Parts: sequence; C-alpha cells; structure tokens
Amino acid sequence: MRTLRFLALAAALAAGGAHAQAKDKAPIDAGPYVPSPQSVVADMLKIADVGPRDFVIDLGSGDGRIVLTAATVFGASGFGVEIKDNLVKESNEAARLQGVADRVKFITADLFKTDISKATVLTMYLLPNTVNMLKDKLLAELRPGTKILSHDYPLSGWIPERYVQMDLEDKIAISGVTTTLIYLYLVPAKVAPAYTAAMPAAVSKEPVRISLRQQLTRVSGTVRVGGRDLSVEEGKLRGERLSFRLGLGGKSYQFSGTVKGDAIVEGTVAGPGTKGTWTAAALAK
Repeated sequence: MRTLRFLALAAALAAGGAHAQAKDKAPIDAGPYVPSPQSVVADMLKIADVGPRDFVIDLGSGDGRIVLTAATVFGASGFGVEIKDNLVKESNEAARLQGVADRVKFITADLFKTDISKATVLTMYLLPNTVNMLKDKLLAELRPGTKILSHDYPLSGWIPERYVQMDLEDKIAISGVTTTLIYLYLVPAKVAPAYTAAMPAAVSKEPVRISLRQQLTRVSGTVRVGGRDLSVEEGKLRGERLSFRLGLGGKSYQFSGTVKGDAIVEGTVAGPGTKGTWTAAALAK
C-alpha cells in the first residue's frame, strides 16, 4: 500500500516536469485517474455548504461524480474538466440520464488552461505537486470568497477555513489507509499596500495612513496615528473580509471591513466605550 503512495508522488513529479516543458503544447495529464470515494463526495459538498446558487467546477472530474452530485443532490450547476475523452463522454451521458444536462457539462481540456473564473466552489482531488502548481492560477482567476475544496492534499502556505479528517474504508484501495482529509479554503481579496482612512474620533480625528503587507490570508503592517506607527495585530482575510486589532493608548480596538477594489467599505471598529465605522481608500502607487 505504501508503494501506491510512492507511485502517486512519482506521477505528480512527472506531471510537474511535463507541465514545465510543454505548457503551450498538448493538454497535460496531471496524474492517474483516482476517483473520490462516493462516500466522501456528499460530505465534501456539505462542508462547502453548496446550494442552488453555486457554480461548481471540478478539476480532474473523472467520471463526473462530484459535479453530478452537486447538481442532483444540492441543486447546483457547474462543469467538470477532464483530460480523458472516454471519462468526459461517460460523464455527459450520466448528466443526460440523471436529468441535469441543462445545468452541468464536462469538457476535455487541460485544467491548467481552463477558465475557472465562474466558480463559486472549486473542487479537486489531484496529486500534491499538481495542487500546488495551481496556486497562482487559483489566486489570479477566482473571485475573493470563492470556496476551494481539496481532497487529501493541502495548498501549501494557505490557512484552511476548515479542516476535516475522516476514516473511510473505501480509501484503503486508493491510498492504503482509511484517513481522508478535506481542506476548505476561501480565496482572499487583495489588499493595497497603503490606504488613507477616516476613523472614529476616539481613534483619530484626522485621516490616518494604513500600510499593509499581505501573505495570502495573513495581513501585517502599521497604522500611523498622531505621528506614531502602531502595529497591525492579528490581521487576516476571510475572502473579502479584513480584520485586525490595534493597540492605542493602552486600549485595544478591533477592526473589520470589506475589501472592494481600491477601497475598504462597511468598516466597523469596537473598543472600550467605542463603537463606530470607518472607511479607507487606496493611495496611488
């Protein structure tokens, strides 16, 4: 069983090399076809709270079971991307037979080149090297707040919104163990390096400058108040939602706001005896 894991990792490395050498040529095979056990598919979709308003894209869709379940059980729409023609034909026929062909489809394509921008939920059960080769694409194409579900293998450097571990007998034939891991991520918004912000009078009566540094979902930086640079503490992004803490005059203030393009809107701040709103606009580079 351990040999299976070794072969899977070897295939992932081979796929990575193929991608680097043939990026603009034929579609890339990202690894062997290994379906998610049906026993975990519905659980994955429940973790992401999939519903009729969602558009689910499955990268490496195999026999289509994830997108088909999203449509038939949860009322979603979407499509699957698969490199093997026979599996795509099988999946589209299953969609027709199950009465959801008007809402889902399956295409033969290279998942590295497929437009994924329409997704509200993106799922993948890919080899670890392939998962991490996709990181830049996920950030570039998916909208802030999009949910990413990765089966077994994490996105390195990303902090999951939720992590679930299960034991499934179905997994023994695949990986040699019962352990099944599901990682749920939210695509973070992109913050600007600097903003000018209007704060409640208890924080500052004058506009303040906020300087931020972003590492995916982590945010650090400073807020300049009254000629002093105060450190942004516990800064994080959950999709479009930014939150951080600021210590000022021996008091602690909790900030949150929504990142929308070049602005931070719907901002709230709470501290001892203080509850107010704030907004910020990005400064020109």
